[in-house]
Amino acid sequence: MTFPRLLSACLLLLPLLSVSCSTQPYYYGGQPAYGGQPSYGQNLFRYGQQGVNVAKKLPSRVMGLFRSDGSFWYADGMQGRPSIRIVLGEQMVYLYKGGHLAGGSPISSGSEGYDTRPGRYRVIEKDIDHKSSIYGDYEDMYGNVVMTNIDNRKDRRPPGTRFEGAKMYYFMRIYGGVGMHQGYLPGYPASHGCIRLPGHMAEKFFLACPMGTPVTVVP
Repeated sequence: MTFPRLLSACLLLLPLLSVSCSTQPYYYGGQPAYGGQPSYGQNLFRYGQQGVNVAKKLPSRVMGLFRSDGSFWYADGMQGRPSIRIVLGEQMVYLYKGGHLAGGSPISSGSEGYDTRPGRYRVIEKDIDHKSSIYGDYEDMYGNVVMTNIDNRKDRRPPGTRFEGAKMYYFMRIYGGVGMHQGYLPGYPASHGCIRLPGHMAEKFFLACPMGTPVTVVP
């Protein structure tokens, strides 16, 4: 490798190492978020594809902390009671253990008119193979979708069809019909109030958070 390329690689690598190896809170834009808690809502890979390619050369133990979707996880090696913080403005959810940041994931929360309510809650139900009782599809007797993305309280069921609830794997209810679960993330709030996570992160949060885990939702 020529010296200019080596220098460029080192400059790209230093910010990533400072995030993954530092014992100090991570600050974005010079200010801590929400009462001094670190803000990871901005994608940790802010250095473009070249930075991601350089980072791939890091040891697997270090790279295990980060994913290209902005999620990160090091809770498995930490002790302490879990708690969850959902930041709607960042479209991120964070896991804390014993008050220390232990993981984070992008989310898609409730769209306009179905807004996810800020407040303090707890995990009141867990169902690894949950299905919605309201939203889903109307299917014929052969399983073919006749009407999709319906609300069975409003959309009349065509004759000869049945309702099939939307799949919400790794569901953790926090209030009413709202919970965290695996789902599609388009990059903006798009759900009917629930908090969607990528599948790999929905599973991690589900396994790390027992019933009664505190959940705080902030704007």
